[in-house]
Amino acid sequence: MTQYKPLTIVSHSQCLDHDTGGPEHPENPERLRIINRQLKASPLFPYITEKIAKRAKREDILVYHSESYLFRLEETALRGQTYIDHPDNQICFESYEAILLSSGGCMTAVDLLEEEQCDLVFSCIRPPGHHAERAMAFGFCFVNNAVVAARYWQRHYGRKKIAIIDWDAHHGNGIQDAFENDPDVFYISIHEHPTFSFPGTGYAEEKGLGEGVGTTLNVPLPPGADDQMFLRALKKFVEPALESFQPERIIISAGFDGHVLDDMSGLSYSTELYGIIGEKMDCLAQKYCQGKLLTILEGGYHLEALAASVESYLLGLTKCK
Repeated sequence: MTQYKPLTIVSHSQCLDHDTGGPEHPENPERLRIINRQLKASPLFPYITEKIAKRAKREDILVYHSESYLFRLEETALRGQTYIDHPDNQICFESYEAILLSSGGCMTAVDLLEEEQCDLVFSCIRPPGHHAERAMAFGFCFVNNAVVAARYWQRHYGRKKIAIIDWDAHHGNGIQDAFENDPDVFYISIHEHPTFSFPGTGYAEEKGLGEGVGTTLNVPLPPGADDQMFLRALKKFVEPALESFQPERIIISAGFDGHVLDDMSGLSYSTELYGIIGEKMDCLAQKYCQGKLLTILEGGYHLEALAASVESYLLGLTKCK
């Protein structure tokens, strides 16, 4: 019988209240519900501890986002408008609270990793964050959860060197924008080539700016890229870069929209690949971070593939070697 390491999942029921207009919108509440159902039926379930996300404070979000944007976001939701900045970014009255809990859940996860006997924490939240820019909602994202978590880790726990590994099918333009001048945060993204994919950023030539040159690594893959192409990219580019950087902590921006069944990208990953990714992310955490790892849910829109891929990733992440 396979044994698994303990896993803590951070979420909040009010993340379901972020209404994007119905099931036609890809980023809808059913994403969290189907993940929850899949994990309850999983062999991993006895090893899971559930924790409730705390609400982010305004000052925690202002480490990246502008105050004028945050006021505009809050007012747009509370006035009952249905979107902000682009019709893709659907919101409702309850969305602002869900956004604060989504970012706050990632900070809660950091607290658990630093203050409790937790090594592996999955922040299972929505809305996602990696596209959100300083003063603009973008690609279903409103506040950049990974950025907020990284800055919180630095400010509250003195973890200076942080790596963010993003394997969502789409480039995390907001994360790159936040850290491209910062030599202490290494942003690594493996994604579908921006020539073919939203948001049109993340070319290999984008390597950071100023003091941050060399701490941005973009690995764009062609449409149709499969498991082996992903794993080659991980070995050839990502692992040597981390060896050079020597991070103290690692954040995973975990998007599952590269799955072959997910029509939000042209990538062709299998469910099984995510299990291998989980094993490899755990190995990186063991090597650099005493086994501590924060995983944040980003994309993934084919519901059955999302649920199966999340389970596969978490099983790989927690499998006792």
